Amino acid sequence: MCLELCGIHHPVPQGTVHDEAVVSVGWAKGHPLLCLSVTLPVSLYFGCNLEDLWVRDGKILNPEKLFFDEQGFADHKVDCGNKIIAPGFIDAQINGGYGIDFSQASSDINGGLSLVAKKILEHGVTSFCPTLVTSPPEIYRQVIPEVRVKDGGAEGAGILGLHLEGPFINEEKRGAHPPKFIRPFKKGGVVDLTEVYGTLDNVALVTVAPELTNSGPAIRELVRRGITVSLGHSMADLSQAEEAVMNGASFITHLFNAMLPFHHRDPGIVGLLTSDRVPAGRTVYYGMIADGIHTHPAALRIAHRSHPAGLVLVTDAVTAMGLPAGRHTLGQQEIHIEGLHAYVAGTTTLSGSIATMDMCVRHFKQASGCSVEAALEAASLHPAQVLGISHQKGTLDYGSDAGTTGCCG
Repeated sequence: MCLELCGIHHPVPQGTVHDEAVVSVGWAKGHPLLCLSVTLPVSLYFGCNLEDLWVRDGKILNPEKLFFDEQGFADHKVDCGNKIIAPGFIDAQINGGYGIDFSQASSDINGGLSLVAKKILEHGVTSFCPTLVTSPPEIYRQVIPEVRVKDGGAEGAGILGLHLEGPFINEEKRGAHPPKFIRPFKKGGVVDLTEVYGTLDNVALVTVAPELTNSGPAIRELVRRGITVSLGHSMADLSQAEEAVMNGASFITHLFNAMLPFHHRDPGIVGLLTSDRVPAGRTVYYGMIADGIHTHPAALRIAHRSHPAGLVLVTDAVTAMGLPAGRHTLGQQEIHIEGLHAYVAGTTTLSGSIATMDMCVRHFKQASGCSVEAALEAASLHPAQVLGISHQKGTLDYGSDAGTTGCCG
């Protein structure tokens, strides 16, 4: 069956300011894509040159091959009426939501994953990395084997693999991570990974502090296995961060948060955004929690304007996302929600957010003054690139997966 989406053919004027709201997600894998009204017309994004979007078997189709090679036509047409159709959002750091805490070994881990996957689909997220904060080894050994990479669909967002945020971090920048479970690389790096995690199957991303002794071998081993390494919860100076990049690290976990502040004599991990020691052809990406709480708008603008191609929006959402204020959990810690703030109970330490990805996209665009395209790329193309899956996701190129997000103005 072939599906054609038409009517998305007018570009957004650069610099136009307006208020987007992601309102629905469409899938073509067995289900029609949903297109909702928008007052501002937008063309297809990220290298797509045709006015109409053709989908078959969950993939974006080159219509020329359909017409000339197969002499086929659309089985079903959806008139999008000048709506925004963008690649589905990808959340590379989400700790849970809707009462589900990924860092707790419940009796129904997959049921919890499915609930969150279905709920975040409503906010434009079509793929995500369930994130585990620093935990005891038994939690990793119970949870990791239960999580499987899987495609998304009408029933919920797809799982790209786990994000293991810890326990190989610096206690001085632990943030909301429980200090008693933080550990160094005691046995040379590689052995420590297996000893703590048990297995690295279905792991997409690992956050480490690069200043830890023996972090180099661990980073190289993770990269060798195709796992993205992120730098975070760290006291690293710039030279230590650059060495980690030389070893293969390519991401920064929630920039500005849980790391040394920028200093003009040694900018620390933040300095990677403009470092001249990043190898040619490599890009260092950085996560930003654009919830209006974790990062001041001025800091967000500084980061974006110095390195726009590397900005990756993440929610860092916790159990309380989608729930009323009160007491909840983040792994082994109790957290308290006050308004839009999530704190470690009894402290003023931020512990993730309760923001959804569409909220982050809107806030990022408003705070940075960037274009609609740039805001959408930060939640789709860039996370796909840092995870090494931009040939499948994050674009509307021919052959890409057809998970899309509909936006209205």
